[in-house]
Amino acid sequence: MCKVVACLWITFLTDLFQGTDMALNNPEGSGNGYPQRRGWRSSCGKRRFKYSDLSLEIIKYLTSLSWVGLPEQLGVRRHLKTCVTYHEKFQLYDLGVNHPFRGDRFVKSKAFFDEKGLFQSTNVVLMEPKPASKDDLLKVHTEDYVNRIYRLAELKKPYDIDTPVSSRILEGARFIVGGVIAAGTAVFERRVNRAVALGGGFHHAGRSYGGGFCLFNDIAILIEHLREKSNLKRALVLDYDVHAGNGTSDIYYSDPGVLYISLHQDPRTIYPGRGFIHEIGSGEGEGYNVNIPLPMRTGEKAYLHALEEIFLPLAEEFKPELIIANGGSDAHFADHLGSLGLTAKGFFKISRTITAAAEKICGGKVVLLVGSGYNITVLPYCWYALAAGVAEPDLTQDVIEDFFPAPHDPWQNMKQVETVLKKLKIVLRKYWKSF
Repeated sequence: MCKVVACLWITFLTDLFQGTDMALNNPEGSGNGYPQRRGWRSSCGKRRFKYSDLSLEIIKYLTSLSWVGLPEQLGVRRHLKTCVTYHEKFQLYDLGVNHPFRGDRFVKSKAFFDEKGLFQSTNVVLMEPKPASKDDLLKVHTEDYVNRIYRLAELKKPYDIDTPVSSRILEGARFIVGGVIAAGTAVFERRVNRAVALGGGFHHAGRSYGGGFCLFNDIAILIEHLREKSNLKRALVLDYDVHAGNGTSDIYYSDPGVLYISLHQDPRTIYPGRGFIHEIGSGEGEGYNVNIPLPMRTGEKAYLHALEEIFLPLAEEFKPELIIANGGSDAHFADHLGSLGLTAKGFFKISRTITAAAEKICGGKVVLLVGSGYNITVLPYCWYALAAGVAEPDLTQDVIEDFFPAPHDPWQNMKQVETVLKKLKIVLRKYWKSF
């Protein structure tokens, strides 16, 4: 209805001004020097409207537009909110007592967000997602693999030594994947400006395998959902997790429609032992799989330097329609499973850098997946810093707190990082003009 009203109003104004002539230049003018309106005729005291050819063309154009994206298609940028996905069933993704991945991370993070007033912000809306369906999972994973996970859930048997499976864990996983789909779809369809998907980032799951605490690759499921439903052509995935995302890398290793960039700890020192510079992609996707392996204890400023040197020029050259960033707090200096040197303020800067790039390149369309981290004390601080960097444009890093003071020099390992970047740029020159 709104579209119809808009069409009629615009065509009326167009016809009004196109049909207005001074009688001096108008053969049909009244001769009194006042504008004579074409298209109106008097008959029995009634007035009739006649559309000009231009008016009809405008109607055809407007009715062809998608109402969801109408303001953008007309060159108008609306002020939209940032959505944060959360559901109480996220906490069902609890891999057990003494396991590093516990479900209380969601409850504690939401409580911390509430304490900081994030959900009271006028810029933020809380989104409660539905669980992903089996069909959603099959957009990426093989039927044999999905059926295997469902059987393991019924039997309450683990997928491997690190990744237990039960009906509760499966339900939690489906809700988290559903949150990623909902967040990404809302951003791409311009119902929200940006999104933070809590719990997301299961980047160790491939098409026919899981592991590393991951059952289903929600990053890839979102991309395939948007390809099918919304004609997504180019997506950039920035993986800032301390571990390389072997699953996401494998899924898109030969796909030039997805540029995968990963900053992670040197794979010789950490799971999954993947993510070396020479792993650059294959076939049509050669050059679209970019790994930035960083030495252990790399300082915050050295990390951010690597991000800016590689991510920013690649993003500008690739020109994605959507940026998906996944990670969490495991690159924090106090994390129990990683050995990099970021602080909560560093995560805020990462988030701000990604958001600024999205604003410049793809109209602000960014989905931040925040799920990793294995020190429950610092995790809420880091998750808040990441979410606030996307959701609160007026916030400064001064309000970002850290539970522990950083023990490392922020420039630590800068020389080694420069060596890595130099080697990587030599490889990338074959594929990208930016280097």
